[in-house]
Amino acid sequence: MHTIDLRKIDLNLLLVFQVLMAERSVTRAAERLGRTQSAISHALARLREQLGDPLLVKTAHGMRASAYAEALALRVRPILADIGRVLTPAQVFEPASTERIFRLALPDLAQNLFAQLLGNIHAQAPRAALEWTAPADDMQAQLLEGTLDLAIVPASLQLADGLQSTPVGALRWACFGREGHPAWTRWDPVQWATWPHVVVRVGNRLNSPVSQTSAFLGIERRIGAWVPHFSAVAPLLAQSDLLATLPLAALVDSMTMHQLRVQTLPFAITPMAHVLVCSARHANDAALIWLRAQVEGIWKEMLARADALHISDTNMDQLENRH
Repeated sequence: MHTIDLRKIDLNLLLVFQVLMAERSVTRAAERLGRTQSAISHALARLREQLGDPLLVKTAHGMRASAYAEALALRVRPILADIGRVLTPAQVFEPASTERIFRLALPDLAQNLFAQLLGNIHAQAPRAALEWTAPADDMQAQLLEGTLDLAIVPASLQLADGLQSTPVGALRWACFGREGHPAWTRWDPVQWATWPHVVVRVGNRLNSPVSQTSAFLGIERRIGAWVPHFSAVAPLLAQSDLLATLPLAALVDSMTMHQLRVQTLPFAITPMAHVLVCSARHANDAALIWLRAQVEGIWKEMLARADALHISDTNMDQLENRH
């Protein structure tokens, strides 16, 4: 095993390595760091000697990283970010002057939430920017590394060590369809199962509460269409006899435009609790404390609008008595 003498490791070499991994070019790395190509080549040579690995090798298609270099890059990035935060003097966060880019992972049912959040943040921090990404398989790693600031996810998701969560409420379920849909005339579990549904594919990490509940009750949902985003649902419902069983918040702002009706489900589905997640290491970052308050407030406003949505009361008493 190659033994590394930490006393000989220069922190600047790791910074050069990080930029080289991003640029895959000595010339571009030198320009980015404001140094000569010779200095960058010398730094790479020193790293190769100290780590006992070629790291980056010149090819006809640019510099190619070794497997060790790829693994090392994933570990170096959060280490350098942490060192930067430790060495930076503590400052009071001033929204009006910040130029920070905040990165959030939000479910795509939160389209109007993001628009409202952007408006609120720009009112207080006009030079800040927001980046909205969909929750992905590496979301938790991004939160731990600090390349992602916050995420809103179902509370049932198993979180990695080093992440902390705050409850932000639960999504209640209902069934949506167009006004005048034949199913509304005799709304019951049979009608729910008879008419085809549109389903949003949101990943494979969590089982669908709709499928779990209906299967437990012995009711089979007939799928007529799958779509990748919640935004595609309302137009489909308006122009077809498809139904959609979704959280109320998913279509709360699309009901009027698409002339949709929301109906109480003919069986109960447990509301889906959600949490706001961030890295425990960055929990005391003043900017992120401010951002969390903005996101949490607007998310809860969205849930309040959804909870206040008028749900058709056809057979309401009968449905409630069943449960």
